[in-house]
Amino acid sequence: MRMETQLLVERYRDNLFAVAFHVCENAADADDVVQDTFLCYHTSTREFDSEEHIKAWLIRAAIHRAVNVTRSWWRRRSVPLEEYVQTLAFPSDRDQALFQAVMGLPEKYRVVIHLFYYEDYSVREIAEILHTTQSNVKVRLSRARGMLKTILKEDWSDDE
Repeated sequence: MRMETQLLVERYRDNLFAVAFHVCENAADADDVVQDTFLCYHTSTREFDSEEHIKAWLIRAAIHRAVNVTRSWWRRRSVPLEEYVQTLAFPSDRDQALFQAVMGLPEKYRVVIHLFYYEDYSVREIAEILHTTQSNVKVRLSRARGMLKTILKEDWSDDE
């Protein structure tokens, strides 16, 4: 199965950007990753089983490309996360605190949190996307939740 690239761009551009941003922590790099991922799909001759298979492949490809970007020499010239966060608009201070807490997590926890809560993937699907076991995904989710609970409890208790 192959789908029109433009249709996939319209449906999944924002999802891939969010995944890439959680890895890269930089909007410009995330944009580049998204473009590169769709270009790779467009030039590929690979056949897929379903649209869900295509979506999972796109997310996995975006994650791999984002990891490569974070390891590159050019990465050192990117805008710091703190500067980018200043440009975002949040409905409340708590929303901003949650965003910053998630972005402060190590990459392997940040990615599973994003896939589980923002993309609504199941543990099984996340394991397939990340090429790991379901138990590993559960452990990462549990640890990430614990870290977020600790971070947010400290931040929110300081506000009161």
